Amino acid sequence: MDKKKNNGGAFIEAPTNIPWYLKIGLWAAKKTTGKEMLPGLLLAWFPKAAIGSGFLEFLTAHGPKDMERRILKIVRIRASALISCPFCIDMNSYDYPDHGLTREEAEALSQKTGWDAIASFSRRERIALRYAEGISMTPPDFPQELRDEIRLHFSEREIVIMAATVAQVNYWARLLRALAVPSAGFCELINQKPTA
Repeated sequence: MDKKKNNGGAFIEAPTNIPWYLKIGLWAAKKTTGKEMLPGLLLAWFPKAAIGSGFLEFLTAHGPKDMERRILKIVRIRASALISCPFCIDMNSYDYPDHGLTREEAEALSQKTGWDAIASFSRRERIALRYAEGISMTPPDFPQELRDEIRLHFSEREIVIMAATVAQVNYWARLLRALAVPSAGFCELINQKPTA
C-alpha cells in the first residue's frame, strides 16, 4: 500500500489506534471545517503534541476583540507563504473575502514575493507584513527602523498579539512541512505547491 497516496503526500500514515480524547478534538475539527484534518490525525502518534498544538491554536488571536481581523489574516497568510507550507497557506487563505481581502491581495500574500506591489495595503498593514517577515526569518530580523514604525503604529498589546500569531503560524508551518502535509483543498485560488 502506498503511504503517500493514502495521506495525500504526507510521508507517514496516521495511527489506527487514536485515544478517545483526541477523537473528540478530531470530530470537532471535522465538524467545523467539513474535512478530516490530517495534521490532527498525524499528531495522534504523540498525544501530548496533539493536545499542546490544539491549545495553542485555540488560544491564539482570531477575532475582533483581539485585533483587526484583516491584519490577523494578512500576517497569517504571509507567514504561511514564507515557510512554504501548503496546508497553512490553504487553511489561512480559505475565507479571505470574509476578512476584507481581495483575490489580488490574497494571491500576492500567498507568494514568496510581490505583496509590496499591491497598492491597497494600508501603511499599518505594510508594517504588519514587514514584522511578520522579520519574525519568520531564520534568524528573526527587526531593523531599528522597523521597530520604530511598529511602536508608532501599534499598541504594545497589538505588537504582542501579532508576534504570537505569527509565531503560532510558524510553529504549524514548520511542523506540517516536516511531516509533508499537503493542502486540504480549502482555498481554490491559492497555488499551494511548496517552493524551495
